[in-house]
Amino acid sequence: MYGTLARTSILGRSVMRNFIRNGSHGGVPGENLPFDMSNRYKLTALFIVYIGSGISAPFLITRHQLLKK
Repeated sequence: MYGTLARTSILGRSVMRNFIRNGSHGGVPGENLPFDMSNRYKLTALFIVYIGSGISAPFLITRHQLLKK
């Protein structure tokens, strides 16, 4: 019983050690995001374009289909 518990504990420690070594970014908020958060006006503009394109796409597609001959 103690052998299985010890192996599980060692495995858990090695997994966490590798996660901290390879996956940790130092705890800086936003460092692991795929976009830059330093310029908030650029970030706002990009979010408006991204969200706006998703919301407007069905309406533009419907308009295109209705205007086709």
